[in-house]
Amino acid sequence: MEIFSIGRVLAIARKEILHLRRDRLTGGMIAGIPIIMTVLFGYAINQDVRHLRGGVSDLAGTSASRQLIDDAAASQVVDIVATADSQAGLEALLRRGQISIGIFIPADFERRRATGDRPLAQLMVDGSDPIVLSSARGLVDIPLPARPEIAPANSAVHTFALRPFYNPERRSEVFIVPGLIGVILTLTMVLFTAIAIVRERGSGNLELLITTPVKSIELMIGKILPYIAIGYVQVTIILLLGVYLFDVPVRGTLVDLGIGVGFFVVSILTLGLFISTLAASQFQAFQMTFISFLPQLLLSGYMFPFEGMPKGAQWIAEFFPLTHFLRIVRGIILRGAEVTELWPQIWPLFAFLLFMMTLAVFRFRKRLD
Repeated sequence: MEIFSIGRVLAIARKEILHLRRDRLTGGMIAGIPIIMTVLFGYAINQDVRHLRGGVSDLAGTSASRQLIDDAAASQVVDIVATADSQAGLEALLRRGQISIGIFIPADFERRRATGDRPLAQLMVDGSDPIVLSSARGLVDIPLPARPEIAPANSAVHTFALRPFYNPERRSEVFIVPGLIGVILTLTMVLFTAIAIVRERGSGNLELLITTPVKSIELMIGKILPYIAIGYVQVTIILLLGVYLFDVPVRGTLVDLGIGVGFFVVSILTLGLFISTLAASQFQAFQMTFISFLPQLLLSGYMFPFEGMPKGAQWIAEFFPLTHFLRIVRGIILRGAEVTELWPQIWPLFAFLLFMMTLAVFRFRKRLD
């Protein structure tokens, strides 16, 4: 029986250190992941949601109603970014995801203010996100200075009547499960395609491709097509589980959802293809997939409220496909929006697709090295 040799152990350790020195990606992750996690959680993640996008429909048009709107904006809970001429107009803005809170002031606002027997106005909230609904509650009792000639308001009556839309039961799974479609697709689609060309190189299939007239763009598209079908299979599985296990309502049409999924799957697959042109091994492809997935998961609005993040983090998140797809899938499934109403979220996916496909084709070379 051989004696344990500390010398051999140290030799193996030295060999591993030399390998890590040559593997720049792994070396970068040693410091990169702690930096990314610390910055994202410490700076960008904030549960105190403020500056929610809001819309106003003021049918009273009095100085007091305008003061009420100003007081709501001064609370910093809501930023007024849109106006509507009716309650139905505010509902349309909510459905399209353009606002999270709607302030509807009825024409009899002054009479309500004089009698003090019922709320002065209505607060319409996208209740699909429980955190947004919780933040909106801070507006319910905004005080309005009384005028001497008007009877004091009943202290038991709120300034606003809170009306949550799309998730009246306030169930977290209604908000979480549709978002899981985007999260799962982002991880699996990028991972599958990231190792595609790396696997071809490792198995020697690139040698065969070199002797064929296949062009780079043809290879890229051919790699993507099977995974598009796999993406739709995954979406179907998640939807069925969401509907039958968690009672998630599907208010939009499956056609609209299918179109939105198609744009997202193709765009995220091109990211995987680009990663596959950078990675030298399947392990590196997995590392790069994880690095690209982590910021999207944390900044897209899936785990933490998008409106709670600083503006700089929000601007960065706008470049991520997952950010836009979460708005699409929740808009269609929870709010019943049509895909045409969500075009502001569709075109960034298309732009990302073109950009990443161009990079992938440019970097790919039909050669062994």
